[in-house]
Amino acid sequence: MSLVQLIYASRPFGFDQAMLNGILSQSRRCNTRDGITGALICRADVYMQLLEGTADALDATYARILRDDRHLEIRRISYQTVTDRLFPTWAMRDDPARSWMWSQAEVADGAIDRATPPQAIKIFERLAAQSEHDVS
Repeated sequence: MSLVQLIYASRPFGFDQAMLNGILSQSRRCNTRDGITGALICRADVYMQLLEGTADALDATYARILRDDRHLEIRRISYQTVTDRLFPTWAMRDDPARSWMWSQAEVADGAIDRATPPQAIKIFERLAAQSEHDVS
């Protein structure tokens, strides 16, 4: 069974800490059940998520995300077969959007719409490297 990686971005609707906690709790429960790992980068103006798992599991999860009214303007950035997981021990790592990612002005100016798969993957590779550093 091949491993697939999906990256999407969306604009949060009604973002606050309680909503984020609900998303993370639900994601961790469902992802553990479905064998999905990944990370969610979040800020009041942007969600960007990387998910890793089987194609069937990711397709079902993405379909749920598309129906979730907490997300607006959902855009799939990357969908590819990979050999290794970037976040093998994280049912869902959450992280605030870093200043090295995009500023709020850049997001408002369409940075997500212009993001290429390699740019998005680099953001998560950097987060994964930071995650490994945090653990060790």
